[in-house]
Amino acid sequence: MITGELKSKIDTIWDTYYSNGFSEPFSVIQQVTYLIFLKRLDEEQSLKEKKANRLGQPIENPIYSEAQQEIRWSTFKNFDPEKLIEVFTKTTEERPITAFDFMKNVGGENTEISSYFDKAMFGGYSPYLLDKVVQLIDGLNMHDRDTKGDLYEYMLGKLTSAGRMGAFRTPRHIIRMIVDMVQPAPEDTICDPAAGTSGFLVMAEEALRENHEESFRKDEFMDHFNSDMFTGLEFDPNMMQIGAMNLILHGIENPRLKRINALGDDNTYIEEFSLILANPPFAAKLDYDQVSANVLSLAKTKDTELLFISLMLRMLKVGGRAAVIIPQGVLFTSNKAYQAVRKELVKNQDLQGVISMPSGTFKPYTGVSTAVLLFTKTNSGGSGKVWFYEMKADGYTLDDRRNPISQNDIPDIVSRWSSLSKGKKSPEAERGRTAKSFLVPTSEIEANDWDLSINRYKEIVYEAVEYDTPDEIINGKVGEKSIKELMGENQRDLEALEALLK
Repeated sequence: MITGELKSKIDTIWDTYYSNGFSEPFSVIQQVTYLIFLKRLDEEQSLKEKKANRLGQPIENPIYSEAQQEIRWSTFKNFDPEKLIEVFTKTTEERPITAFDFMKNVGGENTEISSYFDKAMFGGYSPYLLDKVVQLIDGLNMHDRDTKGDLYEYMLGKLTSAGRMGAFRTPRHIIRMIVDMVQPAPEDTICDPAAGTSGFLVMAEEALRENHEESFRKDEFMDHFNSDMFTGLEFDPNMMQIGAMNLILHGIENPRLKRINALGDDNTYIEEFSLILANPPFAAKLDYDQVSANVLSLAKTKDTELLFISLMLRMLKVGGRAAVIIPQGVLFTSNKAYQAVRKELVKNQDLQGVISMPSGTFKPYTGVSTAVLLFTKTNSGGSGKVWFYEMKADGYTLDDRRNPISQNDIPDIVSRWSSLSKGKKSPEAERGRTAKSFLVPTSEIEANDWDLSINRYKEIVYEAVEYDTPDEIINGKVGEKSIKELMGENQRDLEALEALLK
């Protein structure tokens, strides 16, 4: 949790940019990202130097050479504003690369990390502004991994509150709910094919640290954790920068992020992942030539919400699990493509859960009603039942303000989902159709044209209300008098008033 002091410092940095002409929230977080990364590189170099001095050996794999000391954070932070900005914008014979270009090519050209920053641009600074933000960022204590992660998450929250990138950023508590339901394991290979700011991957990492602390003391797991455990696909280079930094600051040293069109032919990941988590873009349409033929094989459609489900089935290993946020229209739209995708999930795979969320969940950005699908790739069908839950509240008001409230179904959702592992002993097996959650046989879903909307199966109990007869109402008492008597008095009072006015 971010502290009040750290929060105040971030707010000051944010306000400093705004008051000096950076009006776009996205550009602010980009520039802060670059500077934080440079500070981190210098800190890593310092650790290498301390280790070398302690052992009396040369520095192993130095980040900066002896000739590059001037572009290190610990050096340039002490320069006067005019010289500082030159370190970022001008080369000299003694300084053949700027600090910014060094950041873009850290580790060498065409490396994984450098690819995240190849479209990065530095600009808009006055000497005063650059010096000011460097000093402010230098005052942030980012030695602790959790603090660095909280810091960045807070800044991402500012992006959302500023009304930019809302389509890319899923509410953190919804991500947490989904991750708590799927329970990532140390052996998992986890992918988000629409990574955005990497929120799902970061939350999976946090859950692993909380639930499998012992694994982080094993070299084999750490090699897996820092190399191939997390994969994100993202087409937008700006989002890739932010997503990469989010993962790095959360302790994932070499996140595997690929800037590709996940739905296109460039995506060669086939049956590679054991867990996929995503909130893919929806309400968008793609031309067929932008989509791989393999993705279109399940249903020929231009709707991205369907295409991503088809993609996930392609990318999952057999036995792999997925949790995906979709617009609720996917659950019941009657055209052939939508029916084909639902049929595939229910009949040929193992669709395990459908959570219908209220329409305000993604406000203030959209009022579209959404749902979560949880399924396992089996290619041979499932358990014969699908679990449904109707979420009414997520802990926040469902208007544009989204203020915290006490009503929150999320703990109940996670608890009930967890109990399903008990099979017939689970309370869910006995719940009736009037409850918030219940199980529906897949045969019944098939009989309803593979409809997955909870209202199709939920039973509503109407309470009988008895009303008085009209005669009883007219002659009934209101206090000491009947309605008829009161109306008569009103009429006489009205006539008396009219007489006075004549």
